[in-house]
Amino acid sequence: MGIRFPESFLWGAAAAAHQIEGAWNEDGKGPSIWDHFAHRRHTILDGATADVACDHYHRMPQDVALMKELGMRTYRFSISWPRVLPQGRGRVNPTGLDFYDRLVDELRKADILPNATLHHWDFPQALHEAGGWQNRESVEWFAEYARVMFDRLGDRVSFWSTHNEPWVFAFMGYAQADFAPGLADYSAAYQVSHHLLLSHARAVQIFRQGGYKGKIGIVLSLSHYQPASRAEADRAACQRAYENGVALFTDPLFRGRYPEGLFEWIGPHAPRIANGDLDLIQEPIDFLGVNYYFTQAVAFAQHGGHLKAATEQVRDRGWGRTEMDWGVHPAGLTDLLVDLKRRYGDLPIYITENGVAVKDVPDRKGFVDDRKRVRYLKAHLRAMWEAIQKGVDVRGYYVWSLLDNFEWAHGYLPRFGIVRVNYRTQERVPKQSARWYSQVMAHNGMED
Repeated sequence: MGIRFPESFLWGAAAAAHQIEGAWNEDGKGPSIWDHFAHRRHTILDGATADVACDHYHRMPQDVALMKELGMRTYRFSISWPRVLPQGRGRVNPTGLDFYDRLVDELRKADILPNATLHHWDFPQALHEAGGWQNRESVEWFAEYARVMFDRLGDRVSFWSTHNEPWVFAFMGYAQADFAPGLADYSAAYQVSHHLLLSHARAVQIFRQGGYKGKIGIVLSLSHYQPASRAEADRAACQRAYENGVALFTDPLFRGRYPEGLFEWIGPHAPRIANGDLDLIQEPIDFLGVNYYFTQAVAFAQHGGHLKAATEQVRDRGWGRTEMDWGVHPAGLTDLLVDLKRRYGDLPIYITENGVAVKDVPDRKGFVDDRKRVRYLKAHLRAMWEAIQKGVDVRGYYVWSLLDNFEWAHGYLPRFGIVRVNYRTQERVPKQSARWYSQVMAHNGMED
């Protein structure tokens, strides 16, 4: 075996409630902003909704059995806030809580460590109508919800993440209108970003005060940024893009301040910050979750939006195009992880998402020989291993995703899963990538 990972390294897969559960209005669940968004016309590429998705709500025990069969040591899932609190606060829906109770128990029975994300974008529609994340009261709404979940599952959940990819949620949902709730307002996006960080810190505070078991952190979507040339204008644009896409969250979390240059640049779009906010946001966490998919080459662009920057994903030769038309640059993962260590010290890190959508062609039995996905995963595992050799404290890896699923505004067209889902029959068939990954997990390593 050419590449071996640290003895205690954790291997698993990830999924999100809205993308797999279905049962969007069953057993007392309230609507989320994504239910509302997808039910509007012309918001989802193929006109799809997640009303049924992978029907995981009804098939959860079989899905956990499949994880065990593949040899996973941990599973990252998210909790649907409106399934637990239909109005977002106040009355708890016991049937919704029971579902996550059963999920955690099934995972524990299968010797799979639960990694629960509190907010993976499916914010309660009722709270959105009360001002949503633009309303500072959202910080306490989230704290109330977090306490409900900690009280119910805190004795059995090994890892908690407060938010998943707050940049994507804030900017694609509130600035670009591509995602729910579908607003186009940069000032709102920066204010929402601040409230997401504040609510994260309040949840961590409650977790510490309650003495719950397990560890708590946050999951960020982090690209590696590099200037398109050595020109001063390109370097400055790259710095703005980096500060907007990475440091907007990492600097307040780990340094107690926002990037000064970025805030000078965005001027009136900067969020309102109260006294004590930045002290609270620095509340120490146990780990950082990193979702990596691509590296951005950044050039100055006169018509490049409010940052005056044009970004292009770096595409290594020989990879072609992914189904999302994303560039593939595995070395960017090494560079990103080493840069995080250089800037912020020895953070315990988990790669909480990494994966690719390729053109899957099933045979008559539904099996997919997805060698391109295997090649992609192998290259990124090697890149992660190289970062570990350089002293980065990476402790685990979650492939995105366990199942083909509802891929947000792209609907069901891209397939990221290592397990194929026949959406008509709901049959699950592990792909070649699942077989390969199963061997990686079993041997804690792979051939170089």
